[in-house]
Formats: sequence, structure tokens, C-alpha cells
Amino acid sequence: MKIIPLSEGAFTIDKTKKFVPFNKNKDDLQQRPAGSLLVEVQPFCIVTKNDIIIIDTGLGFTDKDGGLQIHQNLLNYGINPVEVTKVLLSHLHKDHSGGISVEDKVLQQHFISFPNAVYYVNKQELAFGSDKANTSYQQEDFALLASTDKVIFTEGKGVIDGYISYEVTGAHCPFHQVFWIEEDGKKVFFGGDVAPQLQQMKSRFIAKYDFDGKKCMELRQQWWQTGQDEKWTFLFYHDIKTPVVEFE
Repeated sequence: MKIIPLSEGAFTIDKTKKFVPFNKNKDDLQQRPAGSLLVEVQPFCIVTKNDIIIIDTGLGFTDKDGGLQIHQNLLNYGINPVEVTKVLLSHLHKDHSGGISVEDKVLQQHFISFPNAVYYVNKQELAFGSDKANTSYQQEDFALLASTDKVIFTEGKGVIDGYISYEVTGAHCPFHQVFWIEEDGKKVFFGGDVAPQLQQMKSRFIAKYDFDGKKCMELRQQWWQTGQDEKWTFLFYHDIKTPVVEFE
């Protein structure tokens, strides 16, 4: 199994919910609007014996020619986006779902960004995110999921193809889900935004922005202990400095 972090960089986000690029070497967080949070964004590519998997899809930023950043990041590792076979989605907040589709600005239409992949998304999460009142979601990024035949809707917990497990945790948002991928005795865990950074695994941090911050903290503690006991490999979506932590 090969793990490839696909860093999109660091950003600040304030009450406008807009992600503004942030250069840690040059920019000053104090110069950003009051209440700005520093957020790092990092999808993952997992190459297994049978699949090329994307876990969450980043912000959906494009270059001047309209090419998706996540596509270019894959190409930098010699992977053509059309080779991706599965896209696993923890939830549909903008910074996790922006790369689900790509807009053709000439046709003014969105197209699925990984055309040969099956997308796995929680059924209730899609319904919840499609409500216009939920401002953490940008519906045009993932609206195609409601109609494409490239989607398998998950509910509760289950297993995909015998080696990928998923489970709804809630906590960060009501229908957030996490994933375990197991192959050749290796167990990789992706906790999405319930377990977004290494430093949060080691403290009793409770975030005000979580749907249920106390539950997030309790789940992190539980996973961190179990992961050490069972020798998991952790993937951290919002931690560019320490994207992967492996217990051996």
C-alpha cells in the first residue's frame, strides 16, 4: 500500500467562509481579519493492489487554464486522474468536497472530476449539505452526486470490497464518517475533521466549530489509544507538517 499526501497548502478562513492562501514564511496571521483560523488542506491518494483511492478532494482550486490542483498534484506523482477508482468522502464541507467536480466555464456546467471512480458519500450528509441554510457547504461542488451513477450512498457503518471500512461518527458535523483501509496486515485510518491534526490527538482539545466538540475529543482519545495498541497508520487532513503517523 502506498500513501501519497496531496498538500494544497495553508489558508486562513474567517466568518466569510472564504479560504485565502497563507504563506507561513511571509504572512502574518494578525494581519488577517479578526477571528481568522489557520487551516492546512491535504487530501490523500492511497494506492492498493486493486485501487487508486482519493480520500476527500480538497478545495477544488484551479490554475489559470482551469485545471484542478488535485489533478496536477496527482500528475506530479505519475498518476493520471482517470486512473482513480474510488473517492471516499468523510463529509462535504467546502475544503473536503471542492474537487468532487470541475466547472467548464465555457459550457457553464460541472463535470465529475474523477470520471472512472466510484464516489462513496453518506446519504444523510448529502441531504444535509444540500440544504441552502448550511453555509459551510458549497452545493454546486457536489450537486452532481445526487444524479450521477458513479455514487454509492453509505449509511451507518459497513465494508467496501472487503478491505475498506467506514463508520458514521457525527461529532464534527451530524453525518461525518471515517475510514479504515486494510491490506497485507497494514491498517490505515482516516479520521477526517474529527481527527484532523496530530497535536489534537495528544490533548483534550475541544473546538467550538465542531457540531459536538466533546464527542470529537473523546473519539480522538479512543482512536489514538486503539491505534497505538493495534499499530494503525494515521492520516491527518489538516496537518501538512505531519500528514502520516505510523505505529509499528
